[in-house]
Amino acid sequence: MARSLFAPTTLKRAISRLGFVQADPIRAPARAQDLTLRQRVSNYRAGDLEKRYPSLDLEEDFFVNYGYLPSATHALMHPRTPQKAWSRADSTIASNILAFVRERGIVHPRDVDAQFAQGKASNWFGGSSRVSTQLLDRMHFCGMLRVARRENGTRLFAQREAAAAPQDPQNAMDALDRLVNVFVHTYAPLPAASLGQLLSRLMVGAPQWQTLRAAALQRAKARLAQTTVDGTVWYWPRDERLPRTTAIGDRARLLAPFDPVVWDRRRFELFWGWAYRFEAYTPAPKRKLGYYALPLLWRDDVIGWGNATLVADGLNVVIGLIGGQHADLPARQTVDSELRRALDAELVHMAEFLDVAPSGWRLIRP
Repeated sequence: MARSLFAPTTLKRAISRLGFVQADPIRAPARAQDLTLRQRVSNYRAGDLEKRYPSLDLEEDFFVNYGYLPSATHALMHPRTPQKAWSRADSTIASNILAFVRERGIVHPRDVDAQFAQGKASNWFGGSSRVSTQLLDRMHFCGMLRVARRENGTRLFAQREAAAAPQDPQNAMDALDRLVNVFVHTYAPLPAASLGQLLSRLMVGAPQWQTLRAAALQRAKARLAQTTVDGTVWYWPRDERLPRTTAIGDRARLLAPFDPVVWDRRRFELFWGWAYRFEAYTPAPKRKLGYYALPLLWRDDVIGWGNATLVADGLNVVIGLIGGQHADLPARQTVDSELRRALDAELVHMAEFLDVAPSGWRLIRP
């Protein structure tokens, strides 16, 4: 808690301290990146990152997940190997799109599609999308394009300066180690299995280094601080000094599903004794917590979850509580006065972040 939920600061400093902010398009009641940053940025409002992105030294791209990261970190992943080989036809279209982008400066995907209409094709999650949009995604991944800004949530692209030639083996290992250090800083302390999992996800963001994964993992384990607790080996930055006090206090916080405190589901269960699952893509009848349940952190214990909804008269939150730190204890049916005050304050805080009125919150009865 002390290392991740630092005292609120500026947007630039918060992203620098986090190292990476995962993004997600679902708004329930706001996007994940905004929900994450509202806990760490003074007077943050939903959409501030999107508004200020063009003036910040950031890139929007895939790292260990899709999100936002400093440009210097992003540069370490390039030049990337394409996820699949370019066909001659796609390569020709990509070259024409690049010339079009170069001429226009910044382009909207609909303009690219109007100029280079290629129809639709199946995408990676089983739906369909425009072929031109898929080509923009591939060009973005390969470093030909960058996200210049967003317009009503849609990415607008600009040309990206070409990356240098492939790195020699020593420089590649150095760059890979630095990238590992970034995600360790973001998500530590990490169980050993989670360290390996994140490194595998980094190989999606930097596929050219797939053969270096095993050696990178061994180097990470050798340089990071570690200890074993109840049979689980934990890793964190060796030179890190944690603050003597934290900004947690008696606050209640509804955290994003992809907040660094929540993201590692393995660690979540080890810390708090119950399983949190993101259920937005789970069929409604099978959901246990809700479409976009936000874990509820009370002081330093995650005691339940909340589902936040924008209604006619403002923000409404439904709270579910578990029995303290152990899932086998009965669910709480009431809240004491201290928790009630903290929940009232969190509702007001979230309503201000969304620029709506706080309607109220209610407790789910088991």
